[in-house]
Amino acid sequence: MNDYYDVALRNYSYIFNFEEKFEHKDTRAWMTKNWTISFYFCGLYMILIFGGQHYMQSRPRFQLKGVLSVWNTLLATFSIMGAFRTAPELFHVLKNYGIYHSICIPSFIELDRVAGVWTWLFVLSKLPELGDTVFVVLRKQPLIFLHWYHHITVLLYSWFSYTEYTSSARWFIVMNYCVHSIMYSYYALKAMGYHPPRAISMLITTCQLCQMIVGCTVNIWAAQYIQEHQPCHVSVTNIRLSIAMYFSYFVLFARFFYKAYLSQDSGKKSKTIVSVPSQYARNNSEKLKGQ
Repeated sequence: MNDYYDVALRNYSYIFNFEEKFEHKDTRAWMTKNWTISFYFCGLYMILIFGGQHYMQSRPRFQLKGVLSVWNTLLATFSIMGAFRTAPELFHVLKNYGIYHSICIPSFIELDRVAGVWTWLFVLSKLPELGDTVFVVLRKQPLIFLHWYHHITVLLYSWFSYTEYTSSARWFIVMNYCVHSIMYSYYALKAMGYHPPRAISMLITTCQLCQMIVGCTVNIWAAQYIQEHQPCHVSVTNIRLSIAMYFSYFVLFARFFYKAYLSQDSGKKSKTIVSVPSQYARNNSEKLKGQ
């Protein structure tokens, strides 16, 4: 335990009790045995959201501003905490060991319980994040493909990657926590009735696009290390799935960015267009109502 503290305190000024007691072997054993449950969750999710849309067709939309404010505030707080508890490990590895180690050696599980527990919480968080779509359905906002495709694929990939202790995941997790910290904080402010400047929404989408580019780059580096026969704790299957996922996200978010900020119609909108799919869908809905 003392050796652990010597390592951990280089990155963290304080270690919480639940972080200290975290046992990655127990969580991995459970996730390895049960990760396919995520498919059932996704199936139920699809039934509920599209069934919910059908149910809401003949019913008035819910406002849910108070609940939405609390929901986004909780997710923003969780994301900020996750970013602060995982980013130090990535920076420490990059500074002291380099790119190869950060991509191929899974020390975030073996040597760092703080990053380990927040990695596990990250994976689990993809399940409650499906609740974002509940608000879309109940508020009768158009449910675009990017929204539900993103939620489903992230959930499935995250749960699968945890069973493999995918070492490159430290990059994906830190990036996602950081982007979500900004994104859900923006959501929360909007739900509370504030009007952050349009530049913030553009910044969020730009960060999302950068996230996809870095994700693809990390996977390409991992593939190169494997081709060079260097030990790398990333499976070829995982690399293929991850590149396909990140590239598809990049295409969809780039298309969204163009429609929201660069097309001629985007300049005519009187309301701020938010970079998140659900908010963009709401603005589209308002536009259609005026036609």
